[in-house]
Amino acid sequence: MPKPPRKDIIYSRPHDMLVDFKFNEHVADVFPDMIRRSVPGYENLITLIGLMAQEYVTAGSNIYDLGCSLGAATLSMRHRIPHTNCRMIAVDNSSAMLERCEKIIGRDTSPVPVELVCADIQDINIQNASMVVLNFTLQFLSPDQRLSLLHKIYQGLLPGGVLVLSEKLVFSDNDEQALLDTLHLDFKKANGYSDMEISQKRSALENVLIPDTLQQHQDRLHAAGFVTAYQWFQCFNFASLIVIK
Repeated sequence: MPKPPRKDIIYSRPHDMLVDFKFNEHVADVFPDMIRRSVPGYENLITLIGLMAQEYVTAGSNIYDLGCSLGAATLSMRHRIPHTNCRMIAVDNSSAMLERCEKIIGRDTSPVPVELVCADIQDINIQNASMVVLNFTLQFLSPDQRLSLLHKIYQGLLPGGVLVLSEKLVFSDNDEQALLDTLHLDFKKANGYSDMEISQKRSALENVLIPDTLQQHQDRLHAAGFVTAYQWFQCFNFASLIVIK
């Protein structure tokens, strides 16, 4: 029987020197608790990605989860895919995350095969894809590398295939930014994070997670070749787009 997720206490004590956030074994150990308490609407988002797989995945195609972490989106899609002759490719550059993901996938009973790949998502060849998921992943790439990845995804998607792009947003309107920052802060405090934990994690992420505005995402998607991109989900400053080829 799987153990309950460990509580995230990574930033619960003062750090003399904060280093950039990394998806190492310490983060992998507490990731389910960390993301549940940090990203509003995350669990609903994961469930709905599965419903999209039910709608858009086609027989004989590939499904990619790029930046899969512990495989939450992979499993959600796997349970909803109506075909058994599909192949799922779950990619992450953190060996610690993939080691735990492999154990989680191994306990699952779905017949849809899953290939776990430890690699930089920019090095993955996207082909014969009916669905690609970037779930809070693009924001960790350098901004000058984002367009080339999206273009590669566009080239590898089948006609009618979809990209689900979930990201933390920034806003050009100062009042909107201040409001959503406050609500997100309240959310984290309500989930038990202290001011020190919030401050230290923010500092650790400052040079690692670089968010875009919704308009920047839309402009980049269009530059990559996509024409249709709908924002279908938002909870505070976290949003998701469904992008159709």
